[in-house]
Amino acid sequence: MRIEQLYTKCLAQGAYYLSHKGEAALIDPLREMETYTALLKEDEAELKYVFETHFHADFVSGHLDISNKTGAEVVFGPGAQTQFPVHIANDGEHFAIGDWTLQLLHTPGHTLESSCYLLLDPEEKPQALFTGDTLFLGDVGRPDLAQKMDGLSMEDLAGMSYDSLRNKIMPLPDELVLYPAHGAGSACGKNMMDATVDTLGNQKKANYALRADMSKEEFINEVTSGLLPPPAYFPENVRLNKEGSQALERVIKSANQPLGTQDIQQLMAEGEALLLDVRSPDEFGDGHIPGSLFIGLDGSFAPWVGELIRDIHRSIVLIVPQGREVEAITRMARVGFDQILGFLDGGMNAWIQAGLPCQKIHSVRAEELTRSHREETPLIVDVRKNGEYTLEHVLDAVNVPLSELEQRMNELPKERPFYLHCAEGYRSVIAASVLSAAGMDHFSNVLGGYSALQETDIEREGSLCTRSTQ
Repeated sequence: MRIEQLYTKCLAQGAYYLSHKGEAALIDPLREMETYTALLKEDEAELKYVFETHFHADFVSGHLDISNKTGAEVVFGPGAQTQFPVHIANDGEHFAIGDWTLQLLHTPGHTLESSCYLLLDPEEKPQALFTGDTLFLGDVGRPDLAQKMDGLSMEDLAGMSYDSLRNKIMPLPDELVLYPAHGAGSACGKNMMDATVDTLGNQKKANYALRADMSKEEFINEVTSGLLPPPAYFPENVRLNKEGSQALERVIKSANQPLGTQDIQQLMAEGEALLLDVRSPDEFGDGHIPGSLFIGLDGSFAPWVGELIRDIHRSIVLIVPQGREVEAITRMARVGFDQILGFLDGGMNAWIQAGLPCQKIHSVRAEELTRSHREETPLIVDVRKNGEYTLEHVLDAVNVPLSELEQRMNELPKERPFYLHCAEGYRSVIAASVLSAAGMDHFSNVLGGYSALQETDIEREGSLCTRSTQ
């Protein structure tokens, strides 16, 4: 049996390709098909099934598109309801792939239809478990993302998760290999490990949720505490995964349209579209179209698009490096942002050559902030996550996480200058673009972020250190 984990770092998401003796299956695939098609061709295999572990909230699945193109059957767990033909499997149902078998294990908790797929060898011995969002490495799927049904609360779903783990998964062999749908960085959990493959035995030692002596009440309290609000686009992705999304090739064809500077100016004047600049932080800082939002392709692009733009129906124009137009369109489509009108033909060079207005981000090196910190008490705004800030931060810095910046902008001074930083300089430039678009320009972005500040003697505090220089 060939097993390929197809991991997309931007989404911290793992899709899976399985094949044996000319038959193949996909588990939790993305919308783009090129990688899957190449594997099928390499194996000279026919795609029999597209298995879904649940209705995903953080990305738009490719199940419908792939099924339409290959004829493969789409399989969901018990209770799933879609607006297109699928096979709703029973708990324990078997599906043959060559001489091997996938057995569906219904494991409600993250969502009601959540299921895992147990891989059995020709002797019907368990070899691997594809756990979806039921079980991560180091964590379990959060129970607050499912749409409210039948009056169920997240505590009710957490209780179901406890039962599913103990009745369906923990009795399996310790040597069983676990393949989760997500890793560290995903918003579908809160405590995931960096690793993307492990054994059940190791997870019983490392994962708090699999403690043998944990009561259901303790589990529910642990799983439901400390959850950040889910990104606003999650419900729309669930809806698309239930109702069906348009074919990716149609999205690309519609969006891959060059727009001239006059087109962009007209759209800006009409307020019809958001300008999204996906170049590097340095390029954006050196000059960008006033009012544009920065989210760089070379970072956690798609999740931040969803987190900050929120409305998947928003019309968008891209400012994108030449040759990366389709990449940007595809990665936005992964999270359901299909309403792209086109891209600035010729990029920022065309805008500059046309003599149109540009804006810059004022930036300073970490050493400059350190000197200022010694001589006075500058206002420092740390846009990292609260957990990062709590571990360690610059003495007296204020924490305003990037995901909360727009809602908390009124907490920032209207005239007093301040410094802005994140971990390494990606999120702070996103934050700078949000502030600039709101008319704020009295801040300085710290190049290299907290990583650069740690190389100086600036005073820091937090759970990892005391008030001392390092």
